[in-house]
Amino acid sequence: MTTIPPLDPGERLLCGPGPSNVHPTVLEALRLPMNGHLDPDFWDILIDLMTGLRALWRRGDQGLTIALSSSGTSAMEAGFMNLIDPGDTVISCHWGFFGSRLNDFAHRVGANVVELTADFGQIVPVDRIMETLAAHPEAKVVSVVHAETSTGAEFPLEELAAALRGAGSDALLYADCVTSLGGQQVEADAWGLDYGYSCSQKALGCPPGLAPVTISDRAIAAMQRRQGPVPYYYDFEELAKYWVDRPITYHHTMPILQFYALYTGVRLALEEGLAARWARNEDAGRYFQDEIRSRGYELLADPDQQLVELTAVKVPEGVDGKEVQTRFLREFNLEVGGGLGPKAPPIWRVGLMGVNANREAADRVLAAFDAVLPR
Repeated sequence: MTTIPPLDPGERLLCGPGPSNVHPTVLEALRLPMNGHLDPDFWDILIDLMTGLRALWRRGDQGLTIALSSSGTSAMEAGFMNLIDPGDTVISCHWGFFGSRLNDFAHRVGANVVELTADFGQIVPVDRIMETLAAHPEAKVVSVVHAETSTGAEFPLEELAAALRGAGSDALLYADCVTSLGGQQVEADAWGLDYGYSCSQKALGCPPGLAPVTISDRAIAAMQRRQGPVPYYYDFEELAKYWVDRPITYHHTMPILQFYALYTGVRLALEEGLAARWARNEDAGRYFQDEIRSRGYELLADPDQQLVELTAVKVPEGVDGKEVQTRFLREFNLEVGGGLGPKAPPIWRVGLMGVNANREAADRVLAAFDAVLPR
């Protein structure tokens, strides 16, 4: 008889780029009695979850705000699949791994892609984006990454949104908020965010596997004008028939316990208060950044664009960054990330998100640096 050992993954402090540690209350939600996906009581849970997600995104009653039963990467791609017909122009702005992936997805759906790039740790300025839009007034979408997890750079999403409104542009604002949602200010309605997507496993402190998405009325209308077919699983019109319409139309078997977890994570965020939560993330991130710089380390991101949730620390000359990560893991049960992608410079990526967005977690990371790399 074939057997496998009992599962014993060990304790970890997850201070990399994600996932973060799951909040204890969220873990408890995974033990609740499971409804079926066609149970009307579960449909009521989804209605309440949509209310919570709209509050998290700061979205009113317009458009559609749900969560895909798949990772943030799926939501990154799903928007293009629903919005773009071959030949539509997309202004794709990227300065790191995830922006490059978003750019790749725009190419895969057959868009006419106008690329704007910047070096690692930098961003494309809003003025340059608007100049490019003026040269391509037919652009249907402008895509950016609000919080580039691969470099620790934050993009001024509010500034771009205001510039688009001021120019009277019809282009849709498409933003990756995978790291920012729940960790810093995101204002879908006030800023005019047309398609935003995130994930469950970072600032929300839930297990990986779900992707909160918010879509404006303008974007819904654009999706309805799309000429070609949309892959069924990511067709937002079909998904709305399950999430919103009553009686529902079966779409797919939902990962029920994952949704219990997301529901609980969203509820905890709202109970804490979004402003207080944003302040807690900022305090933890800025504290760590000040402390790590005081030890002589350099950060990758431009100081004017430094994220709070994720800090990319340059690996000093002559240090084996991967060996340091391994020692952190084996000696301190601490996970931090390394560079992502073949073009990434030597860096450690330190994330303080969700339940780990506090000075105690930051001090544990700093203690590991001090022990492994005494200065």
